[in-house]
Amino acid sequence: MSKPSSYENSLQTQRFPFHIVDPSPWPFFTSVSVFASTINMVNYFHGYSVGIFMYLSSLLFLLIIFIWWRDVVREGTFGGYHTNEVQNGLRFGMLLFIISEIAFFFAFFWGFFHSSLSPNIEIGNIWPPKGIFVFNPWTVPLLNTLILLLSGCSVTWAHHSMVLGNNQETIKGLNFTIFLAIFFTFFQYLEYQQAEFRISDSIYGSVFFLATGFHGFHIIIGTIFLSYCLYRLLNFHFTIEHHFGFEAACWYWHFVDIVWLFLYISIYWWGSLKLN
Repeated sequence: MSKPSSYENSLQTQRFPFHIVDPSPWPFFTSVSVFASTINMVNYFHGYSVGIFMYLSSLLFLLIIFIWWRDVVREGTFGGYHTNEVQNGLRFGMLLFIISEIAFFFAFFWGFFHSSLSPNIEIGNIWPPKGIFVFNPWTVPLLNTLILLLSGCSVTWAHHSMVLGNNQETIKGLNFTIFLAIFFTFFQYLEYQQAEFRISDSIYGSVFFLATGFHGFHIIIGTIFLSYCLYRLLNFHFTIEHHFGFEAACWYWHFVDIVWLFLYISIYWWGSLKLN
C-alpha cells in the first residue's frame, strides 16, 4: 500500500477552509533584493557608479517574483489549497492593494493641484509655468485615452466570456487587450521623445513625468499580468468557478484605466489651460 502524500495528510488533519502556507524563503530574499536595489538607486541618484550590482539586484528581484508567483499558482491550481475562503481573502487583499495604489496616485494629484491652483512667483505666477510648452490634449493623449477605454471594454469582454465558460472568446478578448496595451506604451514612449520639457523643468515637469511615468509603469505591469493570465488560460488553469488570478488582473486593468482618465482630464486637458 502506497504511503499517503503530504497533500492527502493535510486533507485528513485540516478541519478549516484556510490555507496554512508552508515555510518559504521568498519573502526574505525579496526583502534583500529590494533593499539592495534601493541602495543602488540612491547611490545612482547621487552620482555614484553602481555598475553590475544594480542589474544583479534587479535581476534577482524579478527572478524571485517569477518563482514566488509560480509557487502560488501551483498551490491554487494543482494543490487545491485555494478554497472559497482563501479566494475571498485574496480578493480582499487585492482590494486593499488597489486602495493603496489610489493613495499613491492621490499624492501626485495633490501636488499638481496645489501648484496649479496657487502658482507662486518662482514659476511666474501662472500655470502652466512660464517657458513650459505643454502637450496638445487633443492629439496623442486623446488617442491613448481612446486606446485605454477600448482595452477596458475588451478585458471586460474576456472576463464575461470566462464566466460563461467560452474560452475562445476569452482568448480573443485577452489578445486584443494586450495588443492595445502595447500600443499605448508605444505611443507614450513617442510622446516622451517629443516632449519640449524634462522632469527637471519646474514643478510641471516633475509632476507630469512622475504621474504619467508611474502610470506607464503600471501599464507595463498590467500587460505582464494579463499576458501571464493568457498563458495560464491556454494551459487550462482557469475554470468558471476558479479564476481569481484572471479576475485580479481585470480589476488591476480597470484601475489603471480610471487613473488615466483622471490624468488626462487634470494634467493634459485642465493643466494645459492658461491660468493666471
